[in-house]
Amino acid sequence: MTTEGFTGLVNHRISPWFVIHNLIICMTNCPTLIVTVGLPARGKTYISKKLTRYLNWIGVPTREFNVGQYRRECVKIYKSFEFFRPDNEEGLKIRQQCASAALNDVRQYLADKGGQVAVFDATNTTRERRGTITAFAEQNGFKVFFVESVCEDPEVIAENIVQVKLGSPDYTNCNTEEAMEDFKKRIKCYENSYETLDEVLDRDLSYIKIMDVGRRYLVNQVQDHIQSRIVYYLMNIHITPRSIYLCRHGESDLNVKGCIGGDSGLSPRGKEFANYLGQFIQSQEISDLKVWTSQMKRTIQTAEAVSVPYEQWKALNEIDAGVCEEMMYEEIQQHYPLEFAMRDQDKYRYRYPKGESYEDLVQRLEPVIMELERQENILVVCHQAIMRCLLAYFLDKTAEELPYLKCPLHTVLKLTPVAYGCKVESIYLNVDAVNTHRDRPEVGISTYSHTDTDFVADLVNIRGNLCYA
Repeated sequence: MTTEGFTGLVNHRISPWFVIHNLIICMTNCPTLIVTVGLPARGKTYISKKLTRYLNWIGVPTREFNVGQYRRECVKIYKSFEFFRPDNEEGLKIRQQCASAALNDVRQYLADKGGQVAVFDATNTTRERRGTITAFAEQNGFKVFFVESVCEDPEVIAENIVQVKLGSPDYTNCNTEEAMEDFKKRIKCYENSYETLDEVLDRDLSYIKIMDVGRRYLVNQVQDHIQSRIVYYLMNIHITPRSIYLCRHGESDLNVKGCIGGDSGLSPRGKEFANYLGQFIQSQEISDLKVWTSQMKRTIQTAEAVSVPYEQWKALNEIDAGVCEEMMYEEIQQHYPLEFAMRDQDKYRYRYPKGESYEDLVQRLEPVIMELERQENILVVCHQAIMRCLLAYFLDKTAEELPYLKCPLHTVLKLTPVAYGCKVESIYLNVDAVNTHRDRPEVGISTYSHTDTDFVADLVNIRGNLCYA
């Protein structure tokens, strides 16, 4: 393996590896470098962005490094496909420098900034280039997992060019026909030197090969749990156009009382919303709509008005508030002031005594996300905390943002997956309801009046009593 053209990419602390007599021994918990492979317009960046979003959502610190972005920063004005010609020495040198800069940033992210997974998004179409990246990873203590996208369907390729490439900064001042023609010539620049991952020649590499946007897969040498999850995820996503409708149940009796949790039925206004929801869904004329609910009364009663068969998911049940179920926030603050303050301090990770945290919900909802990715048109009738977790996945929100996403009652969110994200439409169905949203507090645990020592002692005593009551 060679590192020609990629200088200054080694010599940092190698904490996940042991070096014994010049032999590098990989430990189990090494950072992972995901490397995309494939011709332009094969969905590599789409895969990279979705994978980055998913891994961050499940709590694996991940960042994408798109070499095309480095190239645009280096070469401000794109002229034509000539830049990518294999005999264009200046263009080749610039592209190598951009790849080198991206790999340097990968090294810093994984070695020094707490990253666990880096996604190196580029064509990487030659075996020599992939060997260079593998050598870089070995010398820096990273595992490597290749993700190759192979597609020969001209309709899919053309659609990808129209949806993604024509909107890129490279073609700002071009008409559609000129841009299409130039980009097809750019693809040609890579085709002659393209070496696909081979079952024999690359048998020692870890990779997944995705053929024709998911019709077939080839998986080789999966090394660990993270790579297994990556494979499972990539085998569930698809690019079929669809819409995902998310809404909460209609207003419940406990909502009206200002209580959290419980399993009450709908209030009169909640029943009115359910009827309006049924009318709205009918007006959308959605083909083959599926409807999912939790196993709680208020979502089931809401879905029944839609007049479409629905499926109940226990995983969609509202967050378990434990000892605080069916209490008002004022009551929680009065009876459990420490718990109330702790939740304000870190709402995502705080777990109710005998209950759950938002972090727990994300783990509970991962199978739901996998199934949502496999579905086409679907309506999910759920709860506030559940809807926040689902929205955070689709809209790429952080763990800190997630618990404060606004999901009002009697409002439907229509999510339409697009090239690199999700378009969101908010539809209010014009039925009044109580406001259950609680803004992020300006002060958290510091509002507790006791001394720090008293605070810790009280916390231990109260938590112990709550857990063993």
